[in-house]
Amino acid sequence: MRKDKKQVIGDEIGDEQIKLFLDFEPIDATSPSLHKLVKAYRGLRIDDFERFLGFFVEAGYDVDGKDEQGQTFVDQIKDQRNAAEYIELIEKARG
Repeated sequence: MRKDKKQVIGDEIGDEQIKLFLDFEPIDATSPSLHKLVKAYRGLRIDDFERFLGFFVEAGYDVDGKDEQGQTFVDQIKDQRNAAEYIELIEKARG
């Protein structure tokens, strides 16, 4: 690859593909909102996750949904390497 070309990993995904992450449902007592956030976090790049959050909030889901231990999405990811970027997006989504 030429040095002046930016490497792109994976194909761009459309809004409909991103919205599919709203369809995931938990199999335990985790809130559906938290479950959807975790699935999107694991499956989407940061830019796509940001787009997902727009659809997520528009659909009425809660960015502060909790699991059985009372932990939110931010609680679960805060110790991870790239967490700051995601936490910033969550804070923006809160309004």
